[in-house]
Amino acid sequence: MDNRFCRTHADQYARHGSPYRKSYTATEVRRYRLASAAWLKANMDDPSVRNGVERVRGLYASAGQHVEAFRLRGLPTDERARVAWARLRKASVDPMKVLAAALAIEMVIRADPQADLKTEFKQVQTAKLIHRMASGSHKRWGEGHTATELHFYPRSRGRILRHIGQAAMEACELIIDHHQATFPAIVFAQGTTIEK
Repeated sequence: MDNRFCRTHADQYARHGSPYRKSYTATEVRRYRLASAAWLKANMDDPSVRNGVERVRGLYASAGQHVEAFRLRGLPTDERARVAWARLRKASVDPMKVLAAALAIEMVIRADPQADLKTEFKQVQTAKLIHRMASGSHKRWGEGHTATELHFYPRSRGRILRHIGQAAMEACELIIDHHQATFPAIVFAQGTTIEK
């Protein structure tokens, strides 16, 4: 039982990090992701960018063994967050993509006049982007039309998003601290494209 919100708002809070503001859509975030990814690529030699990449690699290295998504039930949330980083490592997700997602959320929140400015909302929005990069487990048995397939995706909600988002935001905190004055220029720079 939630003592603060009705069931609808409590569910939204668990899913989106705010009881009142819904998550940003992929369309709303896309240009910020492209801009931040292009900026990171152009500034790979910056010490704060190198620090961010190493921090993400550290999250991958300390994540422990990969666990299939359908075996997560019953694990504590901090352990499930570590497993999420292990899934990203197994899928060979470039650390720059993780940093680009975190920076994109930082920029879209700054550009939104009605944004929820709480840290928790920022963490959840960041985690939702990262969670989609390698979220599921896929198995196939047999051949042809008789093959059996299993596709399982862990739910993108709850405390796990807070853990993932906090770790990602900590990884890029030096970039934000050192370059936040240039964020509008990053977004509106010409030719901000990235390979998919």
